[in-house]
Amino acid sequence: MTQIDLSPKTCANCPIRPRAICSRCTADELLELDKIKYYKTYPAGASVVLMGDPMTFVASVVSGVATLSRSMIDGRMQMVGLLLPSDFIGRPGRDKASYDVTAVSELTLCHFHKKQFEKVTHATPHVQERLVEIALDELDAAREWMLLLGRKTAREKIASFLLICARRLGRKEGESLHLELPLTRDAMSDYLGLTIETVSRQMAALKRDGVLILEGTRKVTIPDFSRLLDEAGDDSDGATLS
Repeated sequence: MTQIDLSPKTCANCPIRPRAICSRCTADELLELDKIKYYKTYPAGASVVLMGDPMTFVASVVSGVATLSRSMIDGRMQMVGLLLPSDFIGRPGRDKASYDVTAVSELTLCHFHKKQFEKVTHATPHVQERLVEIALDELDAAREWMLLLGRKTAREKIASFLLICARRLGRKEGESLHLELPLTRDAMSDYLGLTIETVSRQMAALKRDGVLILEGTRKVTIPDFSRLLDEAGDDSDGATLS
């Protein structure tokens, strides 16, 4: 069951504040946003919004993971993106949802009433600037994903997916990075354009070669981040090596 969280929360101690839509806001601007925000928690598997539905809100992911997907007229569906903490859902000025948004794990969103958010945005340059940055980041990510799907090998695709998760979800302990994969093997295969058998084989091969350590099917330890970068064909800045 979806739950609206009425417990008091402040922007000052928000875990996503450094990257969120409000990251550059002044104290006065935060107060204005605070007047129109509310928190909502969705259980794993819950639908947040369906493609074509009216968008009455915009939101930032506070915790958890969601998927973006689109369905075709014949019923086929394709996952086209992941929403991780600090990612933004919705667009000012857009009245309908362009994608299905589904909670993968328990998902907490910081919601803003859309019409009120649009009014605040027009009067808040810092929010406008951050919206532009988010849009440009999504464009860069989409171009990288085109490269991944079109040119990378199955092993490079798996390594690239692990890099995305490690950078956004990983926690560092000594020289190692630890994370819990947000997707099942089946969902990974859909996202990466591979079969589930290929995903399992490539994960096993990366484990055998010492690139990663697996505990069960979802818990991953990356002992050497640079080794994973090499496997993905990326440099230390995340760009693709020529």
